[in-house]
Amino acid sequence: MRWPGSLYIEGNPLKSAIFLARRGAASLALLTLAALPLAAAAAELPADLKSLIGTPVPAPGEIENANVLALNRAMFELYGDASDVFRKNILANHPVILALFSGAGGSFTLYRPGQAPLEAPSVPLAYQLLKSVGHSTMALAQVVGPYLNNPKDRSWVAPMLAFRSRMQSALEGVNATAMPPEWRENNQVILKANIAFMDDCLRKGDISHDALKAFSVKQAPFLAKNVAWAAQVQVAHWMNVMAEWKALLGNDWAKTYGASNTIYVTRQNNVIFSVLAQFFGPEAINDRLLLSETVSFTTSKADMLGSLTRIIADRSVGDLFFGNARLMDYELMGGDARDAIIAEAGKRNMQPFLPPVVPFGSKQWPTLVTPGPGPASIKDLR
Repeated sequence: MRWPGSLYIEGNPLKSAIFLARRGAASLALLTLAALPLAAAAAELPADLKSLIGTPVPAPGEIENANVLALNRAMFELYGDASDVFRKNILANHPVILALFSGAGGSFTLYRPGQAPLEAPSVPLAYQLLKSVGHSTMALAQVVGPYLNNPKDRSWVAPMLAFRSRMQSALEGVNATAMPPEWRENNQVILKANIAFMDDCLRKGDISHDALKAFSVKQAPFLAKNVAWAAQVQVAHWMNVMAEWKALLGNDWAKTYGASNTIYVTRQNNVIFSVLAQFFGPEAINDRLLLSETVSFTTSKADMLGSLTRIIADRSVGDLFFGNARLMDYELMGGDARDAIIAEAGKRNMQPFLPPVVPFGSKQWPTLVTPGPGPASIKDLR
């Protein structure tokens, strides 16, 4: 067979192929030589392009440092991939209860191996109604606060008029809300006093600190009732939910994890975590029952599951490398940092000021506050 347009050596296809290959190589070499001037010309970049490209000469060790630091970034990427596997395995072997704060009094979700998540019913609406009325009063202090004793600045008038309209609508409908008569009556008193205070400020065209103080003192006992009733509704609801779920899980309760979230101001007396603790017991605190601090009041379920997964997975790492499964629950360098602080403070003739040492695996209630004198509740302030 003879290919059209090709050189063919009769009777020897192999020689034909070798000849063609050699001829192609020679042709390529000629073309390359012919193109050299063009390549040299192409190396000269246009002036406008020269101003856009190029990188500075790295400082000595800069690239080497970056290569080492890249290991830490890679660790987080690898951990993220592994975390997906760990989370699936945890949920496949352990029930998990996520109890998260929300403006509606919280949301509880029960994850059971092999079953769809079970969402708890919401806290009765009375909880939100009580909080809404109470917050409306405290919001007034925010509205007027920047303008106290400053009659020349009346930029507070428009916001107050708008808020007064909402307050009036709430007052007119409070008797139809889903609350016991005593609660509705208390809310009427609060809302009427709010409106009276706003009317007085609007009539005078000024907001004095004395008037605001007198208003707050008058409202305090009624607000305290709302706070107490809201707490009763919230706690009773979640105690019922937890009692039902504990009975539902039966023997699996012993391997159930619970997790809740908190922001700084709710850490000491976190309502939701405190409810969980009644059912998990003191031995589960910081073991199967965990409290994760956040920078906001609300946290997504995905973030909470991620936090729980990280804590549980890190325990195996701590046990593997250091022989203690709870070491990674705490700041890894914390103990050595304490020693370093003491040493550095000594160099500066300073007295070290550090919190008590907390052993790994402590069952202490999660808190940033230690016992001491002074009021600890609204009732103590009376």
